Formats: sequence, C-alpha cells, structure tokens
Amino acid sequence: MNFDTCIQACRDCALTCENCAASCLREDNVQMMARCIQLDLDCAAMCQLAAVMMTRQSPFAKRFCALCAEVCQACGEECAKHEAGHCQACAKACMSCAEECRRMAA
Repeated sequence: MNFDTCIQACRDCALTCENCAASCLREDNVQMMARCIQLDLDCAAMCQLAAVMMTRQSPFAKRFCALCAEVCQACGEECAKHEAGHCQACAKACMSCAEECRRMAA
C-alpha cells in the first residue's frame, strides 16, 4: 500500500494548522479564536502522528487515518467560520487531508 499522498497531505495540514494557531494568537480578539486554536493544535498533532504511523507502515495506520479524518473535518469546519486568510487556508488543507485520510482508512 502506498501512503505517500496521504503522508504529504498530513504533513501539509500539520504545518498549516500550526501556522493558523500561531496566527490566531496574534489576532485582536484571541478569545474568539479559542476553539480554532484548540482544534488547530489537536489537528496538527494528529496529522503528525498519522504521518509517522503510515511512514512506519504500522498495522494501526488505517485506524489512525480514520480518526485523523474526523479531527481534520472538525478543524476545517471551525476554521471555515473565520474570515482570516490563515483560517481559510487551514480549512482548505484540513478538508483535503480529511479526504485523503478517509481514502486511506477505507
């Protein structure tokens, strides 16, 4: 099984989520961004771990990808609610990663 496309989507998503969280912390109303930041951090961690599991060809990789898709979906939906460019870019990366992870988990 070739995990390369999903690994790349997870890496891209993790970095985009880290950037979004850091950018949200610089917003004027940080409190309004609290859920976005929390999901960004959860999503970044999950994507990193999913990429590592796939790289190792772990027998748990598919199950991690299924959960990663769920976290990416939640993060993407939250980021899509915010107008900031970094949130919109993050929403796009999350939805793309969720799709790749669902495909890998199938």
